[in-house]
Parts: sequence; structure tokens; C-alpha cells
Amino acid sequence: MRMQKKNSDAVSPRHGIARVLSKQGLASRTQAAGWVREGRVSVNGRVVRDPEFPVRQGVDTIRVAGETVAVVERRVLMLNKPRGLVTSAKDEQGRDTVYRCFDGAGLPWIAPVGRLDKASEGLLLFCNDPAWAATITDPERGPDKTYHVQVDRIPDAGTIAALQVDVDIDGVRMSAKSVRLLRSGEKNAWLEIVLDEGRNRQIRRLLAAFDISVLRLIRVAIGPLVLGDLAKGQWRELGGEEIAALSVSL
Repeated sequence: MRMQKKNSDAVSPRHGIARVLSKQGLASRTQAAGWVREGRVSVNGRVVRDPEFPVRQGVDTIRVAGETVAVVERRVLMLNKPRGLVTSAKDEQGRDTVYRCFDGAGLPWIAPVGRLDKASEGLLLFCNDPAWAATITDPERGPDKTYHVQVDRIPDAGTIAALQVDVDIDGVRMSAKSVRLLRSGEKNAWLEIVLDEGRNRQIRRLLAAFDISVLRLIRVAIGPLVLGDLAKGQWRELGGEEIAALSVSL
């Protein structure tokens, strides 16, 4: 009996060219789409201008500006984000962004892994691998995030316990995985709050539901990775063991 040769073209999944370039760590999808529209990208020797042009990763030959595209080595950086910077590549209002901290470093394309709002500080990851970044920010599977939060009053034990029980906030159920009092003064306190999911301004919204205002919010750990003594506004690249530990914690 004659065996039929398997057609690799038929089984290879197709994805839009801009998405493929992004997933290979070359640029954001928006940047990649711009390259395509500018005529800088070819597939199997043919220039394409549609960012959704379907390609088979590992099968089709993709070139950008005449250079064959290869998978870029994963790079992960951690930054101690200062307060007052926007977590964005560009800001429509002209505000300073977190990329100011990388001025002159000559880094390849990297994107924030999740976000910290303008008023928040602390540990912020950057990576050139969108697929890996998505696992870190996944609200169900991603690693826990730990924050130190200064609040405008001293919560009692009942309030601390209530913060760990689901509360309906604008139709969304929210709670902290754990909350503990770190220290307190006469009028305010520092709490350690651990989240096992990441919703927009979750800590601020959760505390506001109990009439508690945030004075400072600092992310101090993501899974096993701790901010440590990294100075504000400084960054460093993670080693292979640190990246592996983050992945194992998923």
C-alpha cells in the first residue's frame, strides 16, 4: 500500500504577518503592522502590505528590510518604576513614560509585562516575548503580585479580613489573596497586599470600597522575583534562573 506524503503546508497554522513578527520578539504588533504597510516586509520573496497577510511560521521565508527574520532570544528586564511615569511607549498627553529610564541603553524592542499606573511604583517587568509575557499577566495562571501600600488610616482586624473576601465593585467581584499589617503610625499604616489576579487599579478600587485612600503603592515582588535593593529608576536584566523560576511559579 502506497503511503501518502503528509502535506506540511496543510497542517501548518497560518497567522497574520504582523502578529508573527511581534511574537518573534522583533516589535510590537503595531510597529510590525507599520513595517508591513511601508513595504519593508516580504514573504517568500514577495512584498506584502497587509498586516493580516497569512503566513506559516517556520515554513514561509519572512524578511524585513531584506534581512531574514529569525527568532530573537528572550530577554527580560526588571525596572524599579518611579512614581509619576506612565507605563506606555508613547503618551498622547506628552507625559514622561517608563522608557525614559532606558535612555541611551541601546536595548532592542521590549514591552512592559503588565502595568503600573502613573501614581504607583516598584517592580515592573519588560520583555521581548509577547507569548511569555501573556503567561505572566494571565489573571488565572500568572504568578502572585505583592505590594506594600501606605493607607490614610489604620485598618482594624475586621477590615483586613473583609479585604480578603469578594466585594462587588462596579459589577466585578474583587478581593485580595492576603492582607497583613506591616506597621502603623498615629494616622496611617503600611499594608502588605498580595493579589493572585490583576485587574485595573484593583488595590485602589478595593480599598476605596472600605473608604480607605492609598498614599503610596509599591509593587515589591512578582512570584519569587523580589525588587530587593534595586534603586528607583534603575533596571537590570534577569538571568536564566530567574526567568525559569518565574515560569515555574505559573
